[in-house]
Amino acid sequence: MEIPVNDTDGSPERKQQERRQHPRTKIAVEVELQSETTATPHRVKTADLSLDGFYVEMMFTLEVGTKLKIGLWLSDGKVSTGGIVVTRDVQVGNGIEFIDLATENRLRLKRFLAAAGNPQSPDSTNQNPRQEES
Repeated sequence: MEIPVNDTDGSPERKQQERRQHPRTKIAVEVELQSETTATPHRVKTADLSLDGFYVEMMFTLEVGTKLKIGLWLSDGKVSTGGIVVTRDVQVGNGIEFIDLATENRLRLKRFLAAAGNPQSPDSTNQNPRQEES
């Protein structure tokens, strides 16, 4: 969905939501980010995670466009993939998109997100999504 040119909201959060293809799950997962320009990897936790990528909160943020090697620790082990920084909130965090997530790892991530209890999980075996009580 495109945001109209005369959109007065202008909030970065709204623009990010408009681009998402998969629902985000608020979950802390350990992740290691290694850029091509640094010798030491960043070890952080995700603030949210989806099939397309994740957001990490970190004081020293990475520039948009930075390519990364990613190690993501799911319940069944490490997933290795590539990624690219797509958003930067200075001294807050980065949005990172997966760029070469292998089919097998994508399925592992899909199962992990379904098990995490996302009511709109992309897992097609979840026929009865949980409903929150009011």
